[in-house]
Amino acid sequence: MLPNKACVVLLDDARRLLLFRHPRGDVQLVKGTIEADEAPDHAALRELKEESGITPARVLRDLGCWNAGHRDQVWSFHLCATDLALPEQWSHQTEDDNGHVFAFFWAPLDDLPFDECHPLFRRALSYVLEALDKPAP
Repeated sequence: MLPNKACVVLLDDARRLLLFRHPRGDVQLVKGTIEADEAPDHAALRELKEESGITPARVLRDLGCWNAGHRDQVWSFHLCATDLALPEQWSHQTEDDNGHVFAFFWAPLDDLPFDECHPLFRRALSYVLEALDKPAP
């Protein structure tokens, strides 16, 4: 199963997950298309920078691939980290995706806003919770 999307799983020291509210109103994870000849982990870091402004960052662990069951998308999840002191909330205007402003926030893993997510991202969050419970290889 070859991935075509890279998804970032960024946790803070309190093990809260970075999410954002899209201008359409739904809550999402940072995710984007893996470009031709781009490694999935590099795509994850690029998407993190493009969608949130967070740089530098690094990939700590590959969390596996997930068939989204949507438009032939296979997502590659990556547990990432940064040494930046990030605020509780912030907004970032993207240069791609029509220049939307994304509103970022941290959500506790035991209280994720499933009801505010598109069904695709609800399933993705369930995958993330499962993947985080698995021991590192």
